Amino acid sequence: MRRLPPLGLRTRLIAAFLLVATICAVSTAALTYRQARRAVLTQSQDTAVSTLRDQLEGQGMSLPMDRQQLQRLVNDLGKRGKPHSWVVYGEYGTLRASSNGTPTTSAVLTEKLRQQVAANPHGAFQRVEDGRGEPYLTIGMPAVFARDGSREPTGVTVYAVMPLTSEQQTVDAMVEAAKQGAVPGLAISLVPALLAARSVLRPVRDMRRAAQNLGRGRLDTRIAVRGADELAGLARTFNETAGALEESVTELRDAEARARRFAADVSHELRTPLAGMLAVTEVLDEDAAGLDPDTAKALRLISAETGKLAVLVEDLMEISRFDARAAGLNLDDVDVAEAVGKTLERRRWDDDRVTTDLPEGIRARLDPRRFDVVLANLVGNALRHGEAPVRVAVRTQEHPGGPRLLLEVADSGPGIAEEVLPHIFDRFFKADAARARSAGSGLGLAITLENVRLHGGTLSAANGPGGGAVFTLDMPLEASA
Repeated sequence: MRRLPPLGLRTRLIAAFLLVATICAVSTAALTYRQARRAVLTQSQDTAVSTLRDQLEGQGMSLPMDRQQLQRLVNDLGKRGKPHSWVVYGEYGTLRASSNGTPTTSAVLTEKLRQQVAANPHGAFQRVEDGRGEPYLTIGMPAVFARDGSREPTGVTVYAVMPLTSEQQTVDAMVEAAKQGAVPGLAISLVPALLAARSVLRPVRDMRRAAQNLGRGRLDTRIAVRGADELAGLARTFNETAGALEESVTELRDAEARARRFAADVSHELRTPLAGMLAVTEVLDEDAAGLDPDTAKALRLISAETGKLAVLVEDLMEISRFDARAAGLNLDDVDVAEAVGKTLERRRWDDDRVTTDLPEGIRARLDPRRFDVVLANLVGNALRHGEAPVRVAVRTQEHPGGPRLLLEVADSGPGIAEEVLPHIFDRFFKADAARARSAGSGLGLAITLENVRLHGGTLSAANGPGGGAVFTLDMPLEASA
């Protein structure tokens, strides 16, 4: 089943406002209808009961009564119906009479009413409906005579049946008026609903735009504070938070810039003396065979460590260029299989330590020097920290944004520990506890990732299903400078 999209805040506010207005209108109309109906019916009912009682008490009658006397009584009462004309039925023992000639077994004369009249000398009444649904007021009144301060029944009982058609029409007219007034009322209530929604949503929209600007890096974004309600308080809190964030980010950026300048300056200053040291150690290495063993060992150690220091300085300078966004691409149309072969041959990895799967005819537009650095770092990392053989595979993949180049470097080692995977591309990170001792600077994979990103690609690390680390490079065949 397809789910409906969630309603917006504006729609929900208007719907809630209209719902409250509808509930209020319906409740008010129901209460008004109930009270008005009661008032209309009560007024007619009280008038009819009072009229029948007064007229019955004003009648002179002699007991016992015959049928003609009972008929004259109901005929006389039937002519004086108030507030509407009524039909009067009379009962006296076994005698029955009616002002309109119908029998007293009419559907509007219920047995319950007869029981109430028999038990109450003041009479009783009921509002009933006939078989057609027409409303009637039925009043039962016993004729009594007063003796010694008490009211004693004469045995004569009269029933007045009065239609309530006009009262029902009045009530129906009130209901119809309420219905007709509800729709325009709800339509009119839509106007304040829209105004209320606008007054609530305007600061919310302002805050959303401000949050979007803040997310885009515009830390000087602020919201105009209007009023003193909860939304105004939220706007002030947002401004205070944005101000504190701007101050903190500014301090961090300044500290980061100082750190980058320091690393770049140190690397640059170390480069010149290191070049001289490397030249000297190369000369000394040539004569190491003629020195005593201890001196030769110390000389070779100094030469090796100087070489590592030179690599570290070069890596620091390279990462500094990425941080300063000074690194660029020199793109060229390259045969990928040929470029991979040259990288492996240049570093003497074209033996059985590295196997390749390089389809012919795959050409990509990339920076050859940076691609060489990427592949050399990945293969070198696999040989140092994994085990041979290392497999290098190249393929292409169609993508909606254009064809992609996929390069996979997999070793045969124990793989990468799960807790190490999230940090494998972090700067100066060494997973010594998980792999063999590392002699690198800890910047190789970080530089590799930056070079891949410069080409608009991604680089991921995982463990293969059969063991060993697998690095996958995914980049467009047509990189843009």
